[in-house]
Amino acid sequence: MSDHCIIIGASHAGVNCAFALRKEGWKGRITLVDADPELPYHRPPLSKTFLTSNDPIDKHSLKSAESYRSEAIDLLLGVQVDKLDSGEHQITLSNGERLGFNQLVLATGARPIKPNIQGLDQASYAYPLRTASDVNNIKNAVGINAKKVVIIGGGYIGLEIAASLNQLGHEITLLERENRILARVTVPEMSQYFEDLHGRHGVRIHTDKEVVAVNDHKVSCSDGSSYQADVIVIGVGITVNQELAVDAGIEVDNGILVDGACRTNLQDIYAIGDCTNHHNPHYGTNIRLESVQNASDQAKIAAANICGNPINYNSIPWFWSDQYNIKLQIVGLSDGFTDKIVRHEEADIDKFSIWYFKGPELLAVDAVNNAKAYVLGTKFIKDEIKVNKTKLLDSDVQLKPAELTSI
Repeated sequence: MSDHCIIIGASHAGVNCAFALRKEGWKGRITLVDADPELPYHRPPLSKTFLTSNDPIDKHSLKSAESYRSEAIDLLLGVQVDKLDSGEHQITLSNGERLGFNQLVLATGARPIKPNIQGLDQASYAYPLRTASDVNNIKNAVGINAKKVVIIGGGYIGLEIAASLNQLGHEITLLERENRILARVTVPEMSQYFEDLHGRHGVRIHTDKEVVAVNDHKVSCSDGSSYQADVIVIGVGITVNQELAVDAGIEVDNGILVDGACRTNLQDIYAIGDCTNHHNPHYGTNIRLESVQNASDQAKIAAANICGNPINYNSIPWFWSDQYNIKLQIVGLSDGFTDKIVRHEEADIDKFSIWYFKGPELLAVDAVNNAKAYVLGTKFIKDEIKVNKTKLLDSDVQLKPAELTSI
């Protein structure tokens, strides 16, 4: 069999890996397989610009159709991989076709969690948001007339959907099970800021709300409260697509376990993107990241190693969220922080940053409409530069390395 690399999953990780393979010198066949029938597209716009516009999804394509042809990358779209036989180095597709491989990359990503809510399966007006098809379903459901929309889930995706649909003129109610929005990913100060931000735009956020039933366009909670909904959007998190890996004997633990080269425990099989759990050398811990940055970085690492150019993954994670005219940029991981500094810039309530420390070490920075704080935080974290916390807290001290690192 001639050299053949199969990549399962054609989102950010899979597509970037395919093109990186060519850049690294792979001369053999490359096949990208994905159940989504659309030409692979950017995911971040789904909850934002794609949701709020009438543009077709091909406006957000990762690469043009011609790019795949020019790089001799075969696209198999709208077809599912039913089985991965690691011993035979073969996959079986939902159409019955079997393909052999020398190297295989799992970029299977994740899918939305479907909460166990009575009546949800029967509610034809309830939708997840993960794919272009999901967004088109939501667009068709809300139409051009103002609708009452209930969003279940107060994470970043739920808040982005709330902002987008609010801007389209719909009446938005967001229900969060925890006692604050973003409870699992940030500190109370940031949660309160985004709750206030949405409140200023007319979005009604209710916390401590466990949804227990959906019936006849009514969303009922465990405390007896209920909310009318023409449309329901579900954004309570994701679950990793790791079933192929498990069935093939690949080790998993909150994602597919990979080493620094993005290799699994099985020879000739790699994994990249949202579906992976990897060791981060900077933080000294295993993490699973849901971010475009991680998907793109791991794609390049896997491609280099497949082509015999050994390199290990050692990136500082970064993320972002756009809501209304607000851009939140996050660099680093704040888990395990011992203290934090909230720095405000002048009198602008929509421009501030939160700096997380573990003793003297800067772990992470959350920057709201403050690119300078984000860029500086990135440099300090990467270079392990010690920050003068007293000066950082003083908004009269400029955000400059010389100012913030001096005694």
